[in-house]
Amino acid sequence: MTLRPSIGVVGDWAYKPLVLNDASGNERDAVVQNQFFVHAGASLVLWDRVRASLSLPILAFTNGTTAAANGETLAKPSSSAAIGDLRIGADVRLFGEYGEVITGALGVDVELPTGSRSAYAGDGNVTASPRALVAGDVGPFVYAAKLGVTLRGLDESYGGAPVGSSVFFAVSAGARLFDKKLVVGPEIFAESGITRDAFFTKQSTPVEGIFGAHYTVARDWRVGAGASAGFTSALGSPTARGLLSVEWTPTFAPRDRDHDGVMDADDACLGVPGERTSDPRTNGCPSDRDGDGIPDREDACPDVRGVASADSRSNGCPSDRDHDGIVDTDDACPDVAGIETSDPKTNGCPPPSDRDGDGVADAEDACPDVAGRRTSDRKTNGCPEDPDRDKDGILNATDACPDEPGKPDADPKRNGCPVAFVKEGEIKILNQVRFKTGSADILPGPDSEGVLTAVAGVLSEHPEIKGVRVEGYTDDRGTPASNLNLSGARAAAVVKWLVRHAIDARRLTSVGFGQERPIDNNTTDLGRQSNRRVEFHIEGVSP
Repeated sequence: MTLRPSIGVVGDWAYKPLVLNDASGNERDAVVQNQFFVHAGASLVLWDRVRASLSLPILAFTNGTTAAANGETLAKPSSSAAIGDLRIGADVRLFGEYGEVITGALGVDVELPTGSRSAYAGDGNVTASPRALVAGDVGPFVYAAKLGVTLRGLDESYGGAPVGSSVFFAVSAGARLFDKKLVVGPEIFAESGITRDAFFTKQSTPVEGIFGAHYTVARDWRVGAGASAGFTSALGSPTARGLLSVEWTPTFAPRDRDHDGVMDADDACLGVPGERTSDPRTNGCPSDRDGDGIPDREDACPDVRGVASADSRSNGCPSDRDHDGIVDTDDACPDVAGIETSDPKTNGCPPPSDRDGDGVADAEDACPDVAGRRTSDRKTNGCPEDPDRDKDGILNATDACPDEPGKPDADPKRNGCPVAFVKEGEIKILNQVRFKTGSADILPGPDSEGVLTAVAGVLSEHPEIKGVRVEGYTDDRGTPASNLNLSGARAAAVVKWLVRHAIDARRLTSVGFGQERPIDNNTTDLGRQSNRRVEFHIEGVSP
């Protein structure tokens, strides 16, 4: 159970709270001239929802005059000090949380006849005041309102004004200033009798306006002051009033049921510890980067959408029913363990027959009974290695492209390679296609023309290549959006060039990735030059 106590003392001075008027409404005498109460009170909040309160008014000083009007005589206060009516109250919060725009509650006060009637410190009857309350915070402003009925066990008149049960309401508003330590604003209180034709009559409807302030002087201590005036001449409506208060109330800590540092009022996932975000829809929710519904802290694959699993090692990972390391969505044989291939039709399927165990299927192996190595030449694929397989005069040991005839080069990464050649699912090129700066126009001349001519030659020599995806990339100069557009336009320009040079358009697609996926450092000219590139990725090969 959560307990939150508070105590306070309010000094309440009223000037002419009880005045007799003649038949014309003119003031005759002040039966009570001055009245000073000290209200000692305490409350206890339980379960953050129920508040019990106790308040005892102590009449510290009063004076006045015996007066007669309208055939009645009212005696002045019988003593200058007395005890008032003890008030016991309770409220129950129905909806809303502290700090929200609106919270609502129902409550009741019961006053016991402990006060002196002759000293005008009580009316000698038990009263009950059920009420409804609303309050809330709107940015830097706070407000509160209540509406209720006071049920009194009397029905009589004072100086011609009927006194009995009544209806009451109060409205207050305030501005929070100085880091919310100071609250300043007005309050209006009104009450009207509901017996003997007293409802909203002039003599039975006291209305009072108060302007006040509260200031937090220490962590749990507040002081307050206020001044008011009565707007009517009804009984209980003073000419003027002054208020001073001192309260001790432990600082309220908003609720955080899941203890994640995000208060319940802002937490989109109550009861589940999460992380603070700027999005109200995810604030306080567990992080789930891949959006598969499995929190990152439990997700074995937090960056890849997956499925829930009882195994912590695979929970949140893509399904892999045959446990071959290839997820079901990419596995052409999801229920039979297989091997990874670049062909979507065979990826994840068992390998074909390979008698010599060299990794080249018998159907493709030119030497099916002798272990060899894979090559792009059907005549030598799967056969033992030749010292110079491509017969370009450069031995395999130093040939960067041992299966593609090329020219000598001082760069060991280019030695023995042709301008364009097939390797590892791509058509590799030794030199870059060059474009005008900031443009998709291919620069004329032997460099770019030579590269593209070589690519066209590879495509012509390899009809089994059914699809090539041309990818464009830029360095990081410029905005990401403009770089993305530029890279896409350059890739499309390369496709157009190849189509103009007798390559079937159905074999080609293009896409731009802008400054994504750099292959070198963008902080140097040489690195940026490497990143400004076009790549040719093989997407489909026929058997």
